[in-house]
Amino acid sequence: MPYKPKRPCSYPGCGLLADGGEYCTEHKKIVMKRYNQYQRDPKSNKRYGRAWKRIRDRYIKAHPLCEECEKNGRIKAAEEVHHILPLSKGGGNETSNLMALCKSCHSKITAESGDRWGAGT
Repeated sequence: MPYKPKRPCSYPGCGLLADGGEYCTEHKKIVMKRYNQYQRDPKSNKRYGRAWKRIRDRYIKAHPLCEECEKNGRIKAAEEVHHILPLSKGGGNETSNLMALCKSCHSKITAESGDRWGAGT
């Protein structure tokens, strides 16, 4: 699968190139730490710890393609793992409750369900 071209890091004053994301590896850690500390719900920090990262990595390895795109006849690499029934609504980390998705499909599903941005049905 071809790779996207590198783009300049979005961090102010940084001229390094970033692989596939907005930030270079150095600034990605800083931005994620700031997000987890100030913007993310503290309860979700407990839910998405080291154990979740292991589950996520194992699931992505077993399901390397976006499951939503596959349903629609497209082939796209999976980048995120989605909880079909969110943890906040009683879902768990069982394989039957997980779905491998690309970023665009994950954002679309999350926006439609209203989990992150308050919109949806």
